[in-house]
Amino acid sequence: MKRQDIIYLDNNSTTPVDPRVLESMWPILKEWYGNPASTHNFGHAINKFIKQSRSNVAKLLNCSSSDIIFTSGATESINLALKGYALANQSKGNHIVTLKTEHKAVLDTCEYLESIGFDVTYLDVKEDGLLSVNDLQRALRPETLLVSIMLANNETGVIQPMSEIADVVHRHGSLLFCDATQAVGKTYVDVRSLSVDMLAFSGHKFYAPKGVGGLFVRDLKRKRIKLQPILHGGGHEDGLRSGTLNVPGIFGLGVACDLAFEEIHADVQRIKDLRDRLENELLTIQGAFVNGSISSRMYNVTNICFPSHDADHLIGRMPNISVSNGSACTASLIEPSHVLLAMGLTREDAMASIRFSLGRFNTAEELPHVITSIKRLIEGEVA
Repeated sequence: MKRQDIIYLDNNSTTPVDPRVLESMWPILKEWYGNPASTHNFGHAINKFIKQSRSNVAKLLNCSSSDIIFTSGATESINLALKGYALANQSKGNHIVTLKTEHKAVLDTCEYLESIGFDVTYLDVKEDGLLSVNDLQRALRPETLLVSIMLANNETGVIQPMSEIADVVHRHGSLLFCDATQAVGKTYVDVRSLSVDMLAFSGHKFYAPKGVGGLFVRDLKRKRIKLQPILHGGGHEDGLRSGTLNVPGIFGLGVACDLAFEEIHADVQRIKDLRDRLENELLTIQGAFVNGSISSRMYNVTNICFPSHDADHLIGRMPNISVSNGSACTASLIEPSHVLLAMGLTREDAMASIRFSLGRFNTAEELPHVITSIKRLIEGEVA
């Protein structure tokens, strides 16, 4: 199989590196290989690239550049936020609230915190995947330390009402962490208007390379939010993330942020049109339905159930079409999606669901082949 033969509709799993990002990274890899923590002039020159990237990230998120910690990606950022805050603030409480539909990076971290004595409440969601804010309010206790809720779900694209959630959490006196991995760089994410206290993101979800991401921490320099580092060593990133910085990756992330800042509006309009055309055609298949909210979701995602048709089987019979039947982070497990089960789907319908996630490099010319392939497979199975 040749790469040019693949129709890639799995952009929530990862995105291709934008050629402009790749081109910008090459001089860093080739010529500017110094350590930004070094005190010589070459080190200072390298550090300027880090500062520029930090500024680009901050512009995209509408925050101060001093509020950004660079990490290896969203999973590390999530671990630093949840473990770091919980461990540093045990005297304030031991209760954490999250959703059953969170990414495994959040759920597994919360399970770890439970194993060392923290109490975690896993809230249900409604059939459309949205949280009931009243349920959240009832779950909060005097000892609630932290609330962790993702902005956009990785499997369904459902967008939670973060500003409303933040208001409830802050009135209670707790802190709000947001996993925004599927939203940053794809749509407008303004940490000020969302009123989140910490927010995680990953570069490879919006056309930057794998292995680089970040954590926004409000007023980081003033240390109003205390975090305990989970990596120890040279004290990089304000002592919160030791390890030599991934300069090429960070620079590529900064360029990807700059491109997103300039091009989000055009991307949203074009990709949403493609998603809607694909979805409308696939919903003509008898019994097919969309999982999750139609009105509050990311513009690039549709998660469709084809009842009585095993998604793994369908995917396996489309060798040149890349789609997903769940999160890529749990793809080795042949189990129904925990997200769809939490939304009330049966195991059979969850196993019959496929996620289509489009991106910057998809074209209208790809859609007819995808639609025809799926319809032929399902009609053949019915026959």
